[in-house]
This record gives sequence, C-alpha cells and structure tokens, in this order.
Amino acid sequence: MLCENISPTRRAVLGASGALFAWAFMPRFAHAAGGRDPRFVTIILRGALDGLTAVPPIGDPNYEGLRQQIALRFDGDKPALPLDGFFGLHPSMPKFQKMFQAKEAAVVHASATAYRERSHFDGQDVLESGYSTPGHVETGWLNRLLEGLPAGEKIAPGASERVRGLSVGANAPLVIRGKAPVLGWAPSVLKAADGDLAPRLAQLYGKTDPLLSELLKEGIETGKIASGLDVKARGGPGDPNGMEQMARGAARLLAQPEGPRVAALAFEGWDTHAQETERLAKLLSGLDNSLAAFREELGPVWKDTAIVVATEFGRTARINGTEGTDHGTGTTAFLAGGAVAGGRVITDWPGLKDSQLFEARDLAATTDIRAVVKGMAVDLLGASAGHLADVVFPGSQAVQPMKGLIV
Repeated sequence: MLCENISPTRRAVLGASGALFAWAFMPRFAHAAGGRDPRFVTIILRGALDGLTAVPPIGDPNYEGLRQQIALRFDGDKPALPLDGFFGLHPSMPKFQKMFQAKEAAVVHASATAYRERSHFDGQDVLESGYSTPGHVETGWLNRLLEGLPAGEKIAPGASERVRGLSVGANAPLVIRGKAPVLGWAPSVLKAADGDLAPRLAQLYGKTDPLLSELLKEGIETGKIASGLDVKARGGPGDPNGMEQMARGAARLLAQPEGPRVAALAFEGWDTHAQETERLAKLLSGLDNSLAAFREELGPVWKDTAIVVATEFGRTARINGTEGTDHGTGTTAFLAGGAVAGGRVITDWPGLKDSQLFEARDLAATTDIRAVVKGMAVDLLGASAGHLADVVFPGSQAVQPMKGLIV
C-alpha cells in the first residue's frame, strides 16, 4: 500500500510557536473531580503505531505465526518486558514498564476510533477532530472539551473565565484547534538571540504597541520556563531527542502554578511499512523518554496528571515482505500519570485467529478510544457526559465513558 505524502500544507495551519502567542497563563479548574488541580495531556502518534509490536500479545497462540521474524518473546537477545504474563512491552520502553509496575501507567489494547478505512489523513482527521467521519478539520475535540469545562478563576479583571490549553510544536495539532484560547510553544531551532534583543523590542513596542509589548513579555517568560533543557541534540517531532525536548518544555509549563492545565503534542513518523524492528525501537524509545520527562518535570503535580497517547489506526496482523506492516485497524493506546489507575492492560481481547481478524487482516478493535477519553474527562476534569456526547465527540451518545480509569 502506498502512503500519502504528509505535508504541513495538507491541513490548515493554526497556532503560534516559541516567541509570540496570543494568550498567557491559564486559570485553574474550579470544579475538577475530587477537588484536585489536574493536568491532562494528549499525545498524537501520526503514522499509525503497530500496537502488536509496541505491546505484543505473546500469550496468544497465533501471534508468533503472524509476526514471524519480527515477533517478540519473553526470552532471547532482546526480550519483551513483562506486563501481565499474556502481554509484553517493547524492550525500548523500560521507563513505561516501571510506571506500569508502580500503577501509574496502563495500556488500552485492541482500541481504535470509529474510522475503519486506512488513509492516514482521514484517520488523523477522525482521531483529532472527534467526529466519526473525516473531513471535519475546523476544530478538534480537545479544544471543544476546553470550551465546555466548568469556569475557572479569572486571570485578570474582564478576562475570560474559560480554562485554556497548551499547544506544543511549530503547528498546533488539529486536536487542540478551535475557539478556546490556546497558548503556543515550540522548542527553538534557531541560534539564540543577543541577550539585550528582547528588552529593546519590549521598549520599542511599549511606546508604539502596548498590546504587542505585553504579548512579547509573556512570550519571553514562557520561553524562560520551558527552556534550559538538558537535551543536547535537537530534533523534530519524529526524532527521539525532539520528542523528549517537546515533552520537557510542555511539562515545565504545565507545572507552573498559574500555567496551562491541558496540553496537546504530536509525534511523527510511526508509519512502518518496511524494516519495522529498527525504526519502531527508535521511536518507542523517544516516546518512553518523553513520558518519563513528564513525570520528572511535573514533580508534585504528577499525582494529578493523566496522559493519553493515541494513533489514527493500527497495522496489519501479518508482516509484509519487507519485514514491516501495512495499514490496519486495531492498535494500542498508552495511559500514564499519577492520576491513572494503572498496572493493567485494559482490553476485550479479540484473538488473532484468521476468523477473529477484522477483514481477515487486522487486529479487531473492541474498545472505542472515545470511551477512554470520555472516562478520563469526566473523572479527572469534571466534564459533562452530555457535552462530551453532543459537542466534544458529536453523535457519540452510544459510546459511554469508560469507568475506573482515574484514581
């Protein structure tokens, strides 16, 4: 199967990066579930993660025959990390395994959106827009969730009482685009400016454009909080170092007492048609380090944090002739955070017999990812189930919020 050439111009580009943005720090949730001060992070993996390699069902008698030379085992040179005896974890994710063992992480296997075709663009539209069909690219479900959350404390007289979010990356992911104000931040890829440049610009615009001067000041402060990272090498959202850098910066902003509470990131490059073993090992290492960076940088607020990692669809159950996998259906979602009821693989496992595969080729999806997000939004953020069904995920009344995901 040929892949579409994914380019930034394919979607409407919205949102700001590093230096300037339109909104400053955010109010706290006024009525978050349990009276806590939560953080909710969504990480999109673009390109379709192979859930059968990320979290291999080693206990399924048909797994090894389908995966052949790329199958993972609990023994050998690079054994899978044990989760529960039936499922393993890719060896590139030891930090996630430690979170899992500490009951701060979970896996949702055989999950998917409502989409059953295999186009990256359409699959990503459905995943990020929250609609059950593609073509809705004006707003994302996370932004509409922000719009419907209980009002928070005012950040200034006359300011909006709505909770606002954080978009990480040069372009705002569709999932967080919309009417609710969003802070934008991206790691700098440019040479650092002279130390006196920012003060000189602030002085200039303070006389000619007070509004822009204030935004510049806010941008400088945000940059100071998110910068100073320990990551030496820089990379983009498809590079392990770039992933970790994005995560660390986001976590530092989320950790601020008056900072944002909801964030969205997108990591690229998860399309593994050929030579999957080496490529996915590298990418999963980046994801593992990113989740660990959130845990490290969030500090005390980690206990009230929930992160959901999702992708547009999965991969075929059988490998192809180039030791890779093609576009599929069911896949794996990851949950992490001190607020997550972890230490378990959540699944209604469909099995891997030919008769159990979707269209005789893919892992069948038995869990709707919308149910997962709804459950977390209700129990962590105090979101309304009605608003989730009608506005956040339009037409999803039959998809009930999953219970028991948040402690």
